[in-house]
Amino acid sequence: MPNLKEVRTRITSVSSTKQITSAMKMVSASKFRKAQTAIVKLRPYANKLKEIMQNVSAGENDAVESPYSQVRTPEKVLLVVVASNKGLCGAFNANVIKKTIILINEKYSAQHKKGDLKLLTIGKKASEYFTKRNFPSIGIFDSVYENLNFENASKIADMIMAKFANKEFDCVEVIYNQYKNAATQVLSSEQFLPLSTIVTDTPVKQNADYIYEPDKQVILQELIPKSLKIQLFKVLLDSFASEHGARMTAMHKATDNADDLLRELKLTYNKARQASITKEILEIVSGAEALKG
Repeated sequence: MPNLKEVRTRITSVSSTKQITSAMKMVSASKFRKAQTAIVKLRPYANKLKEIMQNVSAGENDAVESPYSQVRTPEKVLLVVVASNKGLCGAFNANVIKKTIILINEKYSAQHKKGDLKLLTIGKKASEYFTKRNFPSIGIFDSVYENLNFENASKIADMIMAKFANKEFDCVEVIYNQYKNAATQVLSSEQFLPLSTIVTDTPVKQNADYIYEPDKQVILQELIPKSLKIQLFKVLLDSFASEHGARMTAMHKATDNADDLLRELKLTYNKARQASITKEILEIVSGAEALKG
């Protein structure tokens, strides 16, 4: 039977942990609602913009050249790894890192061996993991979550697009958690560049009838960079909402587990206390019987 003092100490410890996890759950719930609203509002716009862009660029007779749609042999590859700055969110970060390692070892193993594979990390958990293991990196953007907006996302997208246009990379792929709901995140790896391989979430109208003003070339020159910036911003919002959803779920489970553990500890404590009282009563009775003799 465990010592009463040890059980009391453990009950106090678990109760403190429960208060922390419960508070973290409420904080994450508040942040999650804001992040959820942001991604839900952006998605229709991002998907429609991508649909229009592909409609405008479709067609063999009047195809428009763009530096971002040039399909080249993927000899030089950039992987954009999007994780979070903090932990305590279940397997959120571990899944992204694991997916990236699989891509490096399987899909892009030849490029990695030649030293032609680079990483761009967003989120301290990914940055710390790959930095410690000496993976080649072209940039670390952990501070983007401190002020997550379109302007900051655009700066990262501009850098990636410039390096692709200058042929520093032939392929850019993004690994992140796509938001589905508070309890579910879909681990995704999407090709960001070249543009021709991007697939929309909605069906593309092949025979879309557009009136171009001033002309198709000028429109695409403006539309393609903007669409790419929007897509990266959507990735960051997806990951941000997924992070808080994962943390909220993890803290909810931790709080429930603390409740279960507290019930077991209190039951153990009561049994131990009852056994102690019974033992004391027996000692008193035995002493009284001994005095009578």
